[in-house]
Amino acid sequence: MLINNPGKITVERRDFLKATALAGLTVAIPAVRLYSQDPEVINLWYEDLANSLNKLPNSFPRTKSNIEITLLKKIFLPEEARLAGKLCGTAEPVSVIAQRAELGEEETANRLKGMMQRGLVWGNADAGLFRLAPFVVGIYESQLERMDHELAHLVEEYFEQGGAELMRPQPAIHRVIPAQGATKTEWILPYDKLKELLMSCNTFRVNDCICRKQQDLVGTRKCGFPLHVELIFYTGEESADPPVPPFVTREEALAVLDRTEEIGLVHTVSNVAEGVHYVCNCCGCCCGILRGITEFGIEKSVAAANYYSVIDPELCKGCGTCIKRCHMHAISSLDEISEVNRVKCIGCGLCITGCTHNAARLVKKAEQEIIHPPQNFAAWEHDRLVNRGLA
Repeated sequence: MLINNPGKITVERRDFLKATALAGLTVAIPAVRLYSQDPEVINLWYEDLANSLNKLPNSFPRTKSNIEITLLKKIFLPEEARLAGKLCGTAEPVSVIAQRAELGEEETANRLKGMMQRGLVWGNADAGLFRLAPFVVGIYESQLERMDHELAHLVEEYFEQGGAELMRPQPAIHRVIPAQGATKTEWILPYDKLKELLMSCNTFRVNDCICRKQQDLVGTRKCGFPLHVELIFYTGEESADPPVPPFVTREEALAVLDRTEEIGLVHTVSNVAEGVHYVCNCCGCCCGILRGITEFGIEKSVAAANYYSVIDPELCKGCGTCIKRCHMHAISSLDEISEVNRVKCIGCGLCITGCTHNAARLVKKAEQEIIHPPQNFAAWEHDRLVNRGLA
């Protein structure tokens, strides 16, 4: 589960996804030593945790209102916050963590294992190595089974009061993969071949979209797109047995991919060339990442695909389908002919797959405009820390 590099241990994104897939099945909270504690001391534990999360590449922006402390208190028990605040972005042995936290090794290991089951930390329990999970993508997504009215509103308040700034640093957390039927085969870049990636895996799971669930609970959802569309996929142990729910077959996973393109959802994945093991199927009104553009004014909250849409005015019939399918509001009508604003276009290709008149097409960007994603998650974390001035 871990890659050992000289002087550094990093956790692959695949292992996080496998852990969060299982986290949805686990609701047990580890035993916690309960005793009277000074409220000010407990508040300091949560402050330390918030600061530790903000030191990770993904970031966890602090706000003037401190709403993030209330949010963390909803997710972490006090003793969990105390321990998590001692972790960093590099997986460390239990012995090191226990010494820093001034706890026994056995107690530390048991608590970390319980927290890992709930997606609060990442690591390898068998090897006794753990690190702090980022808030996005990480802790937040692991709250799918525990998302309730209170948590949904706390998340919304956090984003509105400054938490959305976590989407501003580069490289972006997510990148767009164009609809698989929208680009010419000879043009598509290797890291955009989503169907080929799924075909290379043997274990698949479909989750509810936590963003739409959160918006439902807040009561502000503006769309009618389905919940059950997040795909997780990886290569696991071979088995002749049929998949047991919530896992699905490869064919069922591919059908979800096709269906989401048909109804008009944007494929987004982790912003890396290697190690992609999930695809979110997003809308501009619910997805936290795409809302960075549509609501919070963060133009590069998602890494656009290396393609852009062009609509042939001679073929356009002015039906408006492309305008309805564009989540970024990048297409408008002039004299009943659709035209694309290249600055707003993220290259998702939904206008192409929805056009029955073959008037829309994706064009590959000029070589000097193409931005390749970081090679892997370790490279992404390094680049992000450098750009945040933390490395």
